[in-house]
Amino acid sequence: MARQLPKIYVTRQLPEEALTPLRTCGTLSVWASDQAVSRETLLHELRDTGALLSMVTERIDDDLLDHAPQLRIVANMAVGYDNVDVPALTRRGVVLTNTPGVLTETTADLTFTLMLGIARRIGEGERRVRAGQWPVWSPFVFLGTDVHHATLGIIGLGRIGAAVARRARGFDMRVLYHNRARNKDAEEQLGCTWVDMDTLLGESDFVVVLVPLSPETRQLISTPQLKKMKPTAFLVNAARGPIVDPHALYAALRDKAIAGAALDVTDPEPLPADDPLLTLDNCLVVPHVGSASIATRTRMATLAAENIAAFLSGQRPPTPVNPEVL
Repeated sequence: MARQLPKIYVTRQLPEEALTPLRTCGTLSVWASDQAVSRETLLHELRDTGALLSMVTERIDDDLLDHAPQLRIVANMAVGYDNVDVPALTRRGVVLTNTPGVLTETTADLTFTLMLGIARRIGEGERRVRAGQWPVWSPFVFLGTDVHHATLGIIGLGRIGAAVARRARGFDMRVLYHNRARNKDAEEQLGCTWVDMDTLLGESDFVVVLVPLSPETRQLISTPQLKKMKPTAFLVNAARGPIVDPHALYAALRDKAIAGAALDVTDPEPLPADDPLLTLDNCLVVPHVGSASIATRTRMATLAAENIAAFLSGQRPPTPVNPEVL
């Protein structure tokens, strides 16, 4: 009798080339929408599913695992996995994989875009043009801040942070960074300087947040940290929304305690249309598009699928998060 192939459930439509590795190693089922699958539907689908390819919009926890007795691998299509209860998966012998590396350069591009956009008031200017309020030229109209030769402070100098630092070299920026562990390669190759957090906050013209979300980094940037920044400085969050306290940030921007903020991620996410941050001209917000290029999202989807295909064929997945269960 032929071996029954496991069911593979994919929680979002993906490029066909990313799904190809899955078609020969399981019975493939794909959520037929570009909107997030409902929790009820997901739990129903997972009753007989052996492999799950999920997005950051899906919460993977004990409740979900209770409904998925056959589940053996979760391939999260993201670098971060704060939507996943990793210990819960590990306790049940379920492998978790992610997609590191493939989105580094694209996310660094977006991070630098946010820096340039908030410094040069791009969002504010574009809104004025669309509203028919093109300002009369004068020497003082829409003055922004130079990025070149400024001091950049990177909180979390991992892969993406190092890629941002490389871009900063083209702008002749001084680059400070803060990590729990020194990044000697970045110091030697990119000229980055390790400093403590207070020094980074106090000396940087641009503070870029690129740490993963964890209990230790939740609201890492709140009122005390914002008060240490220069009133001419800008905050950029391209990591996860809850790392920055939104109420403290709103107060700092409203009171001009800092010059501005640019956010690819927010807390909550999506940000409600009536959120007070959206009333401020010195706050630039985009809808979590750090990895949103055609090539990068295709590579992310393909890597997630390759993790599942490898596991189901008895091989080690390329990028396991909890390898101890293998």
